[in-house]
Amino acid sequence: MNIKSIQVALLGVALLLSTAAKADEFAEIKDRLSSLVPNMQDLVIAETPLSGVLQVRIGSDIIYMSEDGRYLFQGRVIDLETQRDLTEAAMSEVRKQRLQELDSSEFVTFGNDTAEFELLVFTDPDCGFCRRMHEKMDEYNALGIRIHYLAFPRAGQGSSTYNNMVSIWCAEDRQGAMDIAKLGRTPAAATCDNPVMEQYRLGQSLGVTGTPSLMTFDGDIIPGYVPPEQLRERLDRYAAANGSR
Repeated sequence: MNIKSIQVALLGVALLLSTAAKADEFAEIKDRLSSLVPNMQDLVIAETPLSGVLQVRIGSDIIYMSEDGRYLFQGRVIDLETQRDLTEAAMSEVRKQRLQELDSSEFVTFGNDTAEFELLVFTDPDCGFCRRMHEKMDEYNALGIRIHYLAFPRAGQGSSTYNNMVSIWCAEDRQGAMDIAKLGRTPAAATCDNPVMEQYRLGQSLGVTGTPSLMTFDGDIIPGYVPPEQLRERLDRYAAANGSR
C-alpha cells in the first residue's frame, strides 16, 4: 500500500469515527428526551447553523436543544442577514412530507386538473371568510388556481359544523353539498366512513389555527382569506422563488 492509499484509508477511518461520535451524541440527546417524548420513533435530530444548537423535530413540532442535551428551548430561529426563517423552512419540509401522504380522493375539489396552481384549503363552512372565498371560486379557477378543500370544523367533533361536514364528505355530489353549506344552508344529512376528523387533526398538527388556511403542496402556509388576484400574484412569487408550481 502506498502513502496516498494509507492517507485515504486514514481519512475514511476518521470520517467513520466522527460519524459514530455524532451518532453517540444524538443518542445522548434521545436518552434525555425519552422521558418527555412518548413516541421516540417520530423524532429527528439535525444540526443547525448555530454552533452548539441542534434542531429536534418531534412529530410535526420543531424545538431546539443544546448539544450536551442540557437545555431545551422553543421559538423561531431567523437568519437576519438573509431574512430567512429557519424554523418555518423546517416546518414547511415537515408539512410537505405529510401532505404527500394525502389521498386526493378525500378532497372536495373545485377547478380542473390543468390548472397552473393547486392549493389545499382547510375550511369551515360556517366561517365568514371561508364563505367569502367560496363566493369567488370561479375567479380563482379562472386565474389558474385549483382548490382542494380539507375539513377543519373549528367547533370540533359532535358540533353542527362537524355534522354538516360529514354530510358534505358523504354526499354523492360533494361540490354541490359544499356549495349549499357555504351559502349558510344545511346540506342533506348523510353518513359514511369519512376523513373529517382525520383532516381536522392533520390541520392542527401542521399549525392550522383558523380558517381558511391555505397551503401549497410544498408546505408553504398562507393564513387567512386572500382575494383571487392577490393570491395569484403570491403564487407566482412562490413559483419564481422555488422553481415549481
